[in-house]
Formats: sequence, C-alpha cells, structure tokens
Amino acid sequence: MASIRALVLNCTLKPSPAPSSSDKLGREVLAELAEQGVDGDLVRVVDHDVRFGVSTDEGGGDGWPAIRATLLAAQILVIATPIWLGQPSSVCKMVLERLDAELSETDAEGRLMTYGKVAGVAVVGNEDGAHHTIGQVQQALNEVGFTCAAAGATYWVGEALHKVDYRDAGPKPDTTGRTTKALALNSAHLARLLAEQPYPPPDARGAGVGPSHEPA
Repeated sequence: MASIRALVLNCTLKPSPAPSSSDKLGREVLAELAEQGVDGDLVRVVDHDVRFGVSTDEGGGDGWPAIRATLLAAQILVIATPIWLGQPSSVCKMVLERLDAELSETDAEGRLMTYGKVAGVAVVGNEDGAHHTIGQVQQALNEVGFTCAAAGATYWVGEALHKVDYRDAGPKPDTTGRTTKALALNSAHLARLLAEQPYPPPDARGAGVGPSHEPA
C-alpha cells in the first residue's frame, strides 16, 4: 500500500495563538485521515511571510517556498478557509494565486507537479455560502492540476446573524463529522490509486497539460 501524506493549509486571517475554527475543522480532517493511515501536517499560512504573487518564489524572505516544499512532499492538500462576505478568505485567495505558478512546473515526463495530488476543502462560517466557497476553491485547485475526490469537501455554517463559531458549537458527528469522514476516506483512497497508476504524460501536441496563465 502506497505511503500517503497530507497537508492542511489553514487560511484563517488570525495569526497564532488566536483560536481558529478553520484550525479546528482542519485538524478534524487530519484526525480522520489518520484513521485511513495518512500522516499529515497543518500550516497556518498567516504565521509565515507569504508574499502576494504568482511565482514559486517571490524573493526577499518569501515564506511560500517552504510551504510549497511541504505541499510537494504530500499527496493530499486540504484548504481550510473561513467565509468572509460570502467568499473564501483573502489568505485562501492568495494561496490559490501562488498555486497558479504550478501551471509552469512539470516533472521529467512533462506532467504538472500537482498531477497525482488530491485536493479537499474545509469551510467554516457564521452564515451561508459554504457551497459557493467550496465551488470556487475546488475549481481553482482542479485547474492547477489537483484531483478532487467524490464528496471531497466538508463544512459548517452557523445561523445567519449569530456569532457562534464552529470551535464553540460543540460536536457535530451526524453533520459536519459525517462529511469530514467522507472527505478523508475518499481522498485517501483516490490518492493511493493515483500513486499506483499516475496520469499519463502529455503527448507531443501538449494534450494533458493545464492552461497557461499570463500574470497581470
């Protein structure tokens, strides 16, 4: 059985040690992945000096290259993000912009370095918008080469205009807990399948390679 590792990128706006509901849900995903034999790490992106940009290294002490190295060593990436104004957090969007650089990074056979990696999404918020946020993040991750498993997302949203955070809401085994288990189970299964049978390399016409983006 292939050895699989996971990375959760917590895209909260709050630096450590501030409590974070995205951190709580992200760690619950890691716990369920551990049940599937997957080891993993959680990185709170705002604790690192990640620069805005669309390259693999923006220089000047950019914190992204170290995170990227951990990402490339993993077979599963989970983006954990809060909802703000019905959107993924600005930190999440910055991460997705940095991942745009992967469209120019290929292996020895011409495949994107992200091919064979599975992406999942974990979303928390105090109002509706989880499906919209998941859709945005999954589409972006798929476009830069990641594969999304069936039921590859989990979320929790509180009642509109209420102020209860996920970390304070108590156990949710029959709702969020169930979708978290499905995310972990299906992502681990798909990651092992892709490790054993990778995507084919592109042919001479470039088929199989994602779109090229021109930075603004």
